[in-house]
Amino acid sequence: MKVAFLDRDGTIIEDYEDELWRNVTEPDFIQGSIDALKEIKRKGYEIIIITNQYLIDEQIISIEQYQNFTNKFVEKIKDNGIEILDIFYCPHSRKSDCSCMKPKDGLIKMALEKYPEIDMKDCFIVGDSLCDVELGEKLEIKTFGIGIGNREGETLFVDSLIDVVRYL
Repeated sequence: MKVAFLDRDGTIIEDYEDELWRNVTEPDFIQGSIDALKEIKRKGYEIIIITNQYLIDEQIISIEQYQNFTNKFVEKIKDNGIEILDIFYCPHSRKSDCSCMKPKDGLIKMALEKYPEIDMKDCFIVGDSLCDVELGEKLEIKTFGIGIGNREGETLFVDSLIDVVRYL
């Protein structure tokens, strides 16, 4: 199975300063991201969201706020005819030494355990932070960094999720 591993905040929807997330109740989709998701699906990829949500453990948002927000996120995507295979998130604080916070590969391992048919050589990862890029490079899969400038390596740097589609 081919999978697009996508970060959520700053990649598909707008991201905010940590404290502002207390009051965010509706996902605000970045221009072109819905079209990009449709095109990724059209090209035969399943979509798995992998997201660090340290705001939960750091008590900026509650698990209920995260779940309500995520339900709205998924519903809006479904309303646009897009199915997401799954969402894996790390709720741990930045100070914890968990194995799932990107750039560690715990979220990917969870996905591989649940979906053993994933063929990593046919997968790619997209995110807007260095932790996403570092994870992709560690996994040695096609990696796209959104809006974070260039650096050495195989990573392709783009301005938005819609720009990724031309490389697939």
